[in-house]
Amino acid sequence: MVKVFEFGPAPLANAFLKRKQLNCAESFYPLNVFFCKYCNLLQLKDIVDPRILFRDYVYVSSTSEVFGEHFKDFSQKSIIRFHLSHKSLVIDIGSNDGILLEPFKKKNVNVLGIEPAKNIARMARKKGINTVAEFISFKLAESIVEKYGLADLVTATNVFAHINDLDTVVMSVKKLISKNGVFVIEAPYLIDFLKNNLFDTVYHEHLSYLSITPLKLLFKHYSMKIFDVERVNTHGGSIRVYIANQSSNHIITKAVKNMVALEKKLQLDKVETYRNFAKKIMRNKRLLNSLLTRLKQKGKTIVGYGAPAKGNTLLNYFNIGKNILDYIVDDSIFKQGLFTPGTHIPVVSPNTLKVTIPDFILILAWNFAPSIMKNYEWIKKRGGKFIVPVPVPKII
Repeated sequence: MVKVFEFGPAPLANAFLKRKQLNCAESFYPLNVFFCKYCNLLQLKDIVDPRILFRDYVYVSSTSEVFGEHFKDFSQKSIIRFHLSHKSLVIDIGSNDGILLEPFKKKNVNVLGIEPAKNIARMARKKGINTVAEFISFKLAESIVEKYGLADLVTATNVFAHINDLDTVVMSVKKLISKNGVFVIEAPYLIDFLKNNLFDTVYHEHLSYLSITPLKLLFKHYSMKIFDVERVNTHGGSIRVYIANQSSNHIITKAVKNMVALEKKLQLDKVETYRNFAKKIMRNKRLLNSLLTRLKQKGKTIVGYGAPAKGNTLLNYFNIGKNILDYIVDDSIFKQGLFTPGTHIPVVSPNTLKVTIPDFILILAWNFAPSIMKNYEWIKKRGGKFIVPVPVPKII
C-alpha cells in the first residue's frame, strides 16, 4: 500500500467533549490514507478499536428528516422489487435508531437491527424495532438464523466502509441471507469523493473509500456477485450496491459494467490520481483559511452550522478554532451543550441564532446546505450570508 495523503494526528471525529473534560488530555490518532495497488481500494491503515469508536455513540440518524425520507423511499422500492411480505425478514447491520427498518415494519415486514452502540440500540427498541446490541460476527449470524430464520434482505447503509474486517462481514451475510436473498450496501462513492473534493469525510470511522472495482474482487472471493448498482445523492454522492450469491437468480445489470468502465476511465487504479487530489485539499485549506481570516479582520462574526464528524476533520486539519467560529449550531440534542473534539468549539441549539445573528454561517454539514439555507432564509434577509466549504469555499 502507498500513502497518498495524511491529516496528521487527529481526535476521534465523534468524540465530543463535556465541559468538565476540556482541561483533560485528549487522544489523537494517525489519520493517513493509503492506496492498494493490488485491489485499488483507498483506505486507512491505522485502525482504532471499534469498541472505542462505537460503544457510546452520539450520532442519531433520525435527527435528519432528509435521511428519513431517503430510507422510506428505499423501503418502498425494495418491498416491490424483492417481493417482501409479512413472511420476509429484513436485517440492518449498523441499524442506529432503526431509521431504515421503521418503514419496513410499518409495512408489516419482519425486521431486526444489529447495532453495537448500546445507547442507540435502546432508542431503537423504545420505537419497537427489535435490535441486537452487538457487533456483527459469524457467531451472531448463526444465532440469528437459528432464532429468526434466513433473511430476504440484509442492509449495511453507511456502515460497510466503517468496518475493518470485511471478510467476517461478508461471511456473516452469506450465512444470514436466503438462496436468493440480497445484500445492499450504501456508502459514499469514491468518484464523488474525488470530484467534489470531499476530503473532510476522511476520519477514523471511515476505513474504506469505496468503488465497484475492489468490491467486485471482495465478493467474488466468497462466491457472491454484484448484480446491480445505483448512484444516490446522499453524503455528497453515494453508491447503492446490490449483492447476491453467485448461484442466485439475480441477473447482472449493465450498470455494473458501466460503473467499472467509468472507474477505469477516471484512473481510479492510478496512485497519481490520489496524489493530485492531495494537492486539491491543500488548495482548499489555503482558500478557506484566507477567506475566514479576512472576514474576522473586518470584524465579522462567523459561526458554524452542523457538527457532523466530517466537520471535525475540516476544523482540525485546517486549524479552525474558537478564534474563528464563535459557536456551532446543531439540530441534535445529543450534541448540544458539548464541545468539538480537538478545537473545543461549543455546540449549541439553533435558537442561539435568534439571539446572536451572525454575519456568516460556515455550513459544516454541507450535504444539507440547500435545506439549511432554506430554513434560515430569514438570516439572509437580515444581511447574513452562508459559506459552503466544498468543493471550493463559496459565499452564498
